[in-house]
Amino acid sequence: MASNVLAPPQVPLRRPAASPPPDKRGPSSTKGPFAALEQIAGMVLLFGASIKAVVMPPYSWKNEFIEQSWIIVKLCTIPIIVSTTAFGFGAPGLQGGNITYIFGTVDRLGAFFVMASVREFAPWIDGMVLAGVGGTAICADLGARKVRQELDALAVLGLDPVKTIVAPRFLALGLLTGMMNLVAIVFGVFGGWLAAVPVFGDTSAGYLLTFTSNFTLPDLLGSVLKTSMFGFFVAVICCYKGMNLRGGAEGVGRAVNQAVVLSFIAIWSFNFIFTTTLLAAFPETGNLH
Repeated sequence: MASNVLAPPQVPLRRPAASPPPDKRGPSSTKGPFAALEQIAGMVLLFGASIKAVVMPPYSWKNEFIEQSWIIVKLCTIPIIVSTTAFGFGAPGLQGGNITYIFGTVDRLGAFFVMASVREFAPWIDGMVLAGVGGTAICADLGARKVRQELDALAVLGLDPVKTIVAPRFLALGLLTGMMNLVAIVFGVFGGWLAAVPVFGDTSAGYLLTFTSNFTLPDLLGSVLKTSMFGFFVAVICCYKGMNLRGGAEGVGRAVNQAVVLSFIAIWSFNFIFTTTLLAAFPETGNLH
C-alpha cells in the first residue's frame, strides 16, 4: 500500500561563500613612487621614536636588551669570524700579496690592510652579516607577532610597542654591530697575515710594523661609528617591515626579503657617504707610508 506521508521538500545545498583572498599589499596601500616615500617617512619616524624610547624613562627594555644582545652575539660571531678571515686571506691578501711580491715589498701588505680591513671590508662584512642574520631574525619575529595580533594586544593593554619591542632591538643591534666590528677587524687583519707570512714568506714583525705605522685613531673611531650606524639603520628597517606587513605567513617571508634588500642598500649608501666624508675631513688617513 502506498504511503501517504509526504517527503520533505528538497532544499538545494548552498556552497559556503568563498573567503576573500589574502591581502597581498605591502605595508601601505599607496602605489607607485609615493609608496616608497611613505615607507621612508615611516622609517624616519620610527627611528626618532626608537631614540626617544631608549633615552626617556622608564627603562623597561633593559632585560629584553640583554636577551637580544646575547642572541645577536650567539648568531653572528662565528659567521663574522669565518667571513672576515676568508675574505682577508683571499681578495686583499692573495691579490695584494701578488702585487707587492712582484716589487719585493711584501711587508707593505700590512699597510694595505689598514685601508682594506679597518676602513672597508671588515665594516662592510660586519654590517652585511648583522643584517642578514640578526636583522632577518628581528623582522621574522616581529612579523610573526603581527600575524598573531600580539602587537595589537600590546596596544589594547596600554603598552607602547616601540618601547617594549623595538627599543631593545634597536639599541642591541646598533651597539653590537659596532662592537662586532672590532672582531671583524682583528680577524680581517689575521686573514691578511695568513697570506703575507705563510704564503709569501714575509715576517710577522714586518707585517705588523707597517700596519701599526699607518693605523690611525680616526680610522678606528670612524669604523666603529660607521658600523654602529649600520646597526641602527638595519634595526629600524627590519622592525618597520616586520610591524607593518600584510598577507599572513606569506607576508612574513616577503617582509624579510624586502628588509634585507633595503638594509644592504642603506649600508652601501651610508658607507660611501661616510667614508668620503672621513677622507675629506682627515686627509692623512688616505696616505700609506
